[in-house]
Amino acid sequence: MICLEHISKSFGGNPVLRDISISIDKGEIVSIIGPSGAGKTTLLRTFNWLEQPDTGSVTIADASVDAAAVKKSDVSRLRSKSSMVFQHYNLFKNKTVLQNVTESLIVVKKQPKALAEDKAMGILSSIGLAGKAGEYPSRLSGGQQQRVGIARALAVDPEVMLFDEPTSALDPEWVAEVLEVIKRIALAGMTMILVSHEMRFVREVSSRVIFLDAGVPVEDAAPETMFTRPRQERTRQFFMKNREYQPFL
Repeated sequence: MICLEHISKSFGGNPVLRDISISIDKGEIVSIIGPSGAGKTTLLRTFNWLEQPDTGSVTIADASVDAAAVKKSDVSRLRSKSSMVFQHYNLFKNKTVLQNVTESLIVVKKQPKALAEDKAMGILSSIGLAGKAGEYPSRLSGGQQQRVGIARALAVDPEVMLFDEPTSALDPEWVAEVLEVIKRIALAGMTMILVSHEMRFVREVSSRVIFLDAGVPVEDAAPETMFTRPRQERTRQFFMKNREYQPFL
């Protein structure tokens, strides 16, 4: 369903991603972990061409873009297959919760306003935010704002959802509510690619975990293998040097 082939990316002559090829099947939940500066977010952003690689191609379902011959129409088609949930919510501050969720339905998908609002309210109800539909983001907690971001991503019926450290900007008290929503989406069968430092959550929800270091996938394994008996020495070093991860070994 999803295929990255020979993806490379450099910034200012410094390689960030090095000839990465990854295939992901429909329904898989793939988490990308690794040290700071490993290229995790850059890799995630290549899936929807928010970060254009120097070389390689990305395919999601029947949409494909090749860095050697980029067409605007191909990029638009690729992006229509996925939705991204960002670290810092990226909500429109001058729009209500309901308007934030319906914006892409009305503007991009050209749905009638009433139909878009019905769909948005259904999604907001499913994540416990129906009562906040008329509020502005500034009146919401961080956890509520991130849940609105997730609702907005779900509203366009993506084939794959991309999560970029969705809890990293949250106070600890709000993390659990956001992770619970992501977990419910995963259980519903959504294909997901997740960059996260929440190791317990990664282990629980993922079907695969990729350990990235210096722009290279060092290890790609089922979570039980990754967290209890990693095959690569670099992976073991990562867990042992990060005290909060040591209980998994």
